[in-house]
Amino acid sequence: MFGTQINFYYYSGTGNTLLVVKEMIEIFSAKGISVTLHKIEETDPQKIDTTIPFGIAFPVAFQSTLPFVCDFFKALPRADKTPVFMVDTMMAFSGAIVGPLKKVLTEKGYDCIGACEIVMPNNWLPKQINEEVNGKKINSGLEKARAYAENLIKGNTSWKRIPFLSKGFYHLCCNHFIMERVNLAEGRKITVDQEKCIKCGLCAKLCPVNNIKMKDYPEWHKSCELCMRCLSFCPANAVIIPGKKFKQYRVVKAKELIKKNIK
Repeated sequence: MFGTQINFYYYSGTGNTLLVVKEMIEIFSAKGISVTLHKIEETDPQKIDTTIPFGIAFPVAFQSTLPFVCDFFKALPRADKTPVFMVDTMMAFSGAIVGPLKKVLTEKGYDCIGACEIVMPNNWLPKQINEEVNGKKINSGLEKARAYAENLIKGNTSWKRIPFLSKGFYHLCCNHFIMERVNLAEGRKITVDQEKCIKCGLCAKLCPVNNIKMKDYPEWHKSCELCMRCLSFCPANAVIIPGKKFKQYRVVKAKELIKKNIK
């Protein structure tokens, strides 16, 4: 179904999605399929090669996904039956992404060959972290990712869509009216504890939408999408939302997520 080459476009907030992507790439590579990995936040969707099959991977947020990831989907160019598959990672369930995304891609001419949702540990301001429970979720999630990759290769996958539900969820997902407002409301509360801050600038380097600017201390502006990176990777635990206590959750090194081209 793929041939010998695919592109894989992904966004990962604190690492769950990247772990899944890496696991799938191992399966593809073992079967002789060459995979080129691309970060969604570094990719101009209008310039992707629609002659090559590709995958899209991202985290679920508010039963949909982050607005800038939705915008990536909507900006993809038209295609002539290019095979595309998706995988998302989530804490519990979604609802406003699988069907709506298929609608967007199908209308652009893509052949939606497979969709898979994988439960991974919670990174949404967890109050406590149980390493044993998280480890089991990760292992289970990666096992599902391997099975999904193998089934994609065999052509044994599907991408289901319930038209009635998807019609309503489409507006939640692809217009992301509610999510933008929730994110802006919470994102405007993110700040820095200046007594803890070491002025390393890591939070600004990690921000996928360039919302954080470094001056004497980091400053958050109005386009925060609550991807959890700045809160989860600060080496001094200095990035905070006043009044909210949480444990930092991350499963990859920050350097794996830093944008190469920082504006």
